[in-house]
Amino acid sequence: MREIVLDTETTGLNPLTGDRLVEIGCVEIYNRIPTGQVYHVYLNPQRDMPVEAFNVHGLSAEFLSDKPLFAQVVEEFLAFIEDSPLVIHNAAFDIGFINAELAKIGRPPITFDRVIDTLSLARRRHPGASNRLDDLMSRYGIDGSRRTKHGALLDSELLADVYAELCGGRQTALGLTVAEVRVETTEIVSGLPRERPRPLPARLDAVQIATHAAFVATLGDGAIWKEYAADTEAGPAA
Repeated sequence: MREIVLDTETTGLNPLTGDRLVEIGCVEIYNRIPTGQVYHVYLNPQRDMPVEAFNVHGLSAEFLSDKPLFAQVVEEFLAFIEDSPLVIHNAAFDIGFINAELAKIGRPPITFDRVIDTLSLARRRHPGASNRLDDLMSRYGIDGSRRTKHGALLDSELLADVYAELCGGRQTALGLTVAEVRVETTEIVSGLPRERPRPLPARLDAVQIATHAAFVATLGDGAIWKEYAADTEAGPAA
């Protein structure tokens, strides 16, 4: 199944008070495995950059001043995500900003029925624990050494790894290591009896054998016990 892992960076926390998108990053995954296809764009917010936001992502107003407006890239953005499910950490934040930008240019919003919120998944799987992206990366042993600042594309790549772990890990059949195959052999034993190298020791002593013979002698001539005793004394046929 095709899914799109998505992240954004913004000028602040609330699009209703004038904050804007400044970066979108998307990673395409099939069956939770990245395909190598990505979408990434910086956006001109047409406003200043608060120092609090700059400290998070390091994108200055000067750097963004020559970048395209959201209206100029909306078609390629929507073409990339198509109608695929969107995997987002704390989805209400990112979708809120994207829908605010779509509303500014008269485009319909992205509906939440196509959104998979990994924060909600993490809270169900790890109740009571901190489930920030950094915490989940540490919990699952995902290398975050490149993440010195927040970045939409890098965070999407890292979230793709976290999402796979939240869903139980990637299928081992898609791994790059070859599993060791253990071959066991089974000895096939013939149904024919094999000759013992040494006969089993007798379970009866001489007194018990003599007592049994005396008992058999008291039986009638046609008794089956006499026939069995005679066969036993004669031994196996040559």
